[in-house]
Amino acid sequence: MDFKHTHNRSRSTSRAASGCSGRSARDSFDAPYDSYGAYDAAFEPSGFYDAADYSEQRDPFQPRASARSSRRAEAACDPFEPQTAPRSHGSSRSGSGSGSGTTARRFSRDRYETKMQVMRKKRQRKRIAMGAVAAVLAVLVVGAVGYAGNLVGKLGAGIDDNLRAALVHTDMAKEPFYVLLMGTDRSADRAEGGDYGESFRSDSIMLARIDAPNKKVTLVSIHRDSMVDMGEYGQQKLNAAHALGGPALSVETVSKMAGVPISHYAEIDFDGFRSVVDALGGIEVDVPMAIDDWEAGGSLERGLQTLNGEQALILCRSRHAYDDWGDGDSYRAANQRLVLSAIAKKLLSSDVGTIASTVQSMADYVSTDLSVTDIIGLAQALHGLDAGSDIYTAMEPTESAYIDDIWYEITDQEAWQEMMRRVDAGLPPTEEDVVDGVSGTILASAGTGDLDGRDSSKNADGSDRRDGEVAIRNGNGIAGAGEVAAERVKALGYTVNTDNADAFDYPQTLVVYGTSSQEEAAVELAEALGFGADAIFKNDGTYGFTADFLVVLGADWA
Repeated sequence: MDFKHTHNRSRSTSRAASGCSGRSARDSFDAPYDSYGAYDAAFEPSGFYDAADYSEQRDPFQPRASARSSRRAEAACDPFEPQTAPRSHGSSRSGSGSGSGTTARRFSRDRYETKMQVMRKKRQRKRIAMGAVAAVLAVLVVGAVGYAGNLVGKLGAGIDDNLRAALVHTDMAKEPFYVLLMGTDRSADRAEGGDYGESFRSDSIMLARIDAPNKKVTLVSIHRDSMVDMGEYGQQKLNAAHALGGPALSVETVSKMAGVPISHYAEIDFDGFRSVVDALGGIEVDVPMAIDDWEAGGSLERGLQTLNGEQALILCRSRHAYDDWGDGDSYRAANQRLVLSAIAKKLLSSDVGTIASTVQSMADYVSTDLSVTDIIGLAQALHGLDAGSDIYTAMEPTESAYIDDIWYEITDQEAWQEMMRRVDAGLPPTEEDVVDGVSGTILASAGTGDLDGRDSSKNADGSDRRDGEVAIRNGNGIAGAGEVAAERVKALGYTVNTDNADAFDYPQTLVVYGTSSQEEAAVELAEALGFGADAIFKNDGTYGFTADFLVVLGADWA
């Protein structure tokens, strides 16, 4: 029993003993005490005020009593003052007006009690309202906690003790750490097809170094077909680790291969990739070349554009669009890093609400040991990161080899170790940006900023870059003529294949096109090679070629 409660009961008891109602205008608000001075716990406020604060509240819609009226009300019920009835006008001191005085006294008491009843009702309504507000807030808090718990449960699905044992603890806020990022081919379409059973091989593998204190991120792709030693499982392709031993084996294998400790793990399937990009309202990406790949899900135009989730997924999955130029997996991995960098750029410039909604959207598709708080806190710590200069990218250096009827990627150990030495020191994996000369794909970014805002659909002078292929044939026998012409044509955006013509006796250079819609582009090609419109020729069947244009270099080539 606290002091105020005891004190108030003593005052109520003394007032009752002296014939007073025991309630002044101030005491009437003391709701937790009944008319006998006993404490009534049923009126205890629920969480918003304590009993002392609650007794001081007043109805904000009632006028505050003046100091004089307050003193008069207190004096009327003071147990230490004589309780004389007020005299009415015209009453006599000898008591001849006593009936009048009694009436006046009774009227005053009735009026006072009526006012108290009204105030008690208002008081009760306020308690009910406060209780309702408290109930609503309680529901919201419980709902929010339950919702957050649900997110944590979804994000942590598939994370077991074996994986946690393989991860190395680090302080994310104070030191750099490594995360193994795995993209699996467990999309809804493939799962429903039933062709993959319960085991899904990792479709893309990326090692990320995150340095929150210095706001730097490094993304290094690792070939899924890299030959590695998996101990009891023997020599295997790297992506088999996920199917053979789950995330734990993937972490152990990559950690040993790269020579660095891995602290966290995140696995995302293709359906989730779509959701993340859509939750961000799309991402701005410079698509390096036009893509038409039905196995990846569709087509994309070349150039700087805003991609939705479905389009971003096409870019990340496409590899057969590059079959004519080299290793499709390398080009695809480069595009995946490009998209992840764009996601990071958009996410890290967003407010907390957008970050939270993005975490929500990926909860059904991502398995990670990171908590919701970890993810949001990390995003806030990296807020302000410059994607053009603070995100480094590269890929494990390998060479292809055909061994026992299977294609593998064999790691160039010397180059790989040097790359990881630079990465672990906080340096870019490569000393400079590396851009594929044929497709325009960014194979490595050293944070120079030169590639930021690039638009592959434009030439250096701002004119539109051309799509398509040009076949260049040396018809004059001049050594190196085809290479020089190829560089000029590539500058327009075309891909080029070069060879010798059927003879070296062509007197004039020709630019051959197939349809009238190509005439303007044919003129542009001729001008790039140093010739006029008289060099173009609409094919009438004389020349056979499969490219979009044919260039035959003649004796007039200087």
